[in-house]
Parts: sequence; structure tokens; C-alpha cells
Amino acid sequence: MNIDDALRRANNVGLDLVEIAPNADPPVAKIINYSKFLYEKEKKEREARKSQTKVEIKEIRLRPKTSDHHQGFKVRDARRWLESGMKVRVTIRFRGREITYPEIALEDLREIAEELNDVSEIEQAPNMEGRSMFMMLTPRKS
Repeated sequence: MNIDDALRRANNVGLDLVEIAPNADPPVAKIINYSKFLYEKEKKEREARKSQTKVEIKEIRLRPKTSDHHQGFKVRDARRWLESGMKVRVTIRFRGREITYPEIALEDLREIAEELNDVSEIEQAPNMEGRSMFMMLTPRKS
């Protein structure tokens, strides 16, 4: 059907001619109420957004010289976040000459992963990035 006939039909009925699939060959159009069409489209988008889950990433930052007591506080926070379903990024930052001993940081990260082994899995193994070493932990599927 040509465009003029379609527009005339839409005017006779008191509705709008809305192009549904412009990339189709030939393009697809419907005679509908345009405001209702927009409302339905917005409603579908809202439903799609509602069903999405946003993954939140929490971070604990340490240094190679962080005391065991202070590290315990941080690990306790990480455990709480993992139990509530969040990912945790454990970062160890090096300052000054500490960067010459990455094995200390690697050992700390291994200890933390071992402590949280019952509630987490290692998503990303420890690796260096600039002056910091990090690893990513995800909640364990129950």
C-alpha cells in the first residue's frame, strides 16, 4: 500500500500511522494510537531494566606492611560483602621500595583467599598493575 492511502486511512479512523520496522523491505507501518504505542514501549523498557541485576564491586585496600589485626577487620568486611552477593576486589598498594618485594603481597593475597575460601571463589588471580597488585573474588554459588 502506498503512503498516501495509509495516511488517509489513519486520518479516517482518527489514529496515527506509525512505522514499526523501518529497515524491513518493504518498511512495516501500523495504524495505531501513537501515545499509547510510546507508553507500551516505555513500559517494556522499564520491565527489562527491573529484571537486570547490577553487580556491585567492593574493594579492600591493603599495604604489604598492614598488620594482621587490621587485615582481619578488612577480611571480615569482605566476608560480609561476599555473603550479601557482592564481588570483592582485594588491592595491595606498594609505596617506595616495597615494590621490590612482590612476593610479600602475593602471600598476603593467598592468605586472604584461603580465609574467604568457604564463601568465595577467585575470579581473577593475583596480578600486578602499576604499583599495585590485586585479585578479584566472587561469591560462591550455594
